[in-house]
Amino acid sequence: MDRLRKYIISNLYMIFLSMFMPLFAIASVIFMIKLATYTAIIQLSIWDMTKLYLFVLPEILFYTLPITFFISATLSLFKLSTDNEMVVLFALGIHPKFIIKTLFKPALLLTLLLIFNFLVLFPHATTLSSNFVSYKKSEAKFNLSASEFGHSFGSWLLYLGTDNENDTYSDVILFNKNKKEEIIISAKRAEIINDAGILRLKLIDGEGYSYSKEEFSQIDFETMYINDTMKTDLATYKSPLEYWLSNDRKESKIHMLITDTLLSLFPLLSLFLVASIGVVHVRHQKGRIYLYLFLGVLLYYGSTLGLQKVLVYYTIPTVAILWLVATYTLYKKTIVARF
Repeated sequence: MDRLRKYIISNLYMIFLSMFMPLFAIASVIFMIKLATYTAIIQLSIWDMTKLYLFVLPEILFYTLPITFFISATLSLFKLSTDNEMVVLFALGIHPKFIIKTLFKPALLLTLLLIFNFLVLFPHATTLSSNFVSYKKSEAKFNLSASEFGHSFGSWLLYLGTDNENDTYSDVILFNKNKKEEIIISAKRAEIINDAGILRLKLIDGEGYSYSKEEFSQIDFETMYINDTMKTDLATYKSPLEYWLSNDRKESKIHMLITDTLLSLFPLLSLFLVASIGVVHVRHQKGRIYLYLFLGVLLYYGSTLGLQKVLVYYTIPTVAILWLVATYTLYKKTIVARF
């Protein structure tokens, strides 16, 4: 039995790899195209793009692994059937439940991996990706250069006279106007400082003027900092549980939690359907395996998404129980009754 179990797993493993690599490559290309849209807003190097890709890698794996397992497990059984090996196994007295038990362990391991992925890795990777993009956007806002036109610097209007080679600027003028007063600041030199995600402007050797209806004031300074003008909005969380329980994007997280839980359970819940589709008698049955695979994925994913608005969290037990009952009934009628 151990040799037979290893033989079935080895077939599953080979087909799984041949299916996973193309799906993973296609998903990676799609996500890379999505990431490339950031370059219209911020400037990204190859290393920056690599970082962003690593941040979305858990999401890519999550959406490719369940479908890959379902398809590869079905095709591995179908291959054994077309080679007449499955008929020989049943003729030797092997019960169909042996096939289910053999596939149960890899399906369970994959389900646990997927649950760990979306509950633990996904919050961390999502937060890192969001903070990285936010940080890059803030840096892009400080991509200043000397020109005859001014720059928007938060609530200030900024004019730069000259770009220096050491990433500093000369002949700098800032102007700010509100209802109560007008402020103008000039400095001989300025530089931009990035301090742990907080970007600030350092002015050196200058003077400032403040004018209002009540008074006019003037100061001279050697060094002045304009702080928190465009502070990077970085998200933080201490644990995955805190991420999922926070009120930030609550509706989106509820939708994600329901969907991802059911997608994680898909390999385990679909074992009866895998056997029902994959095990055939080629002399008496015409294989429509690819149509059945498509319909199986469509029905499961469609019911997962379609019932959420009505049942909310009850979607998880409802879909899981109904899917198990329906696929087990199909398994009993098509496989157990025949073999």
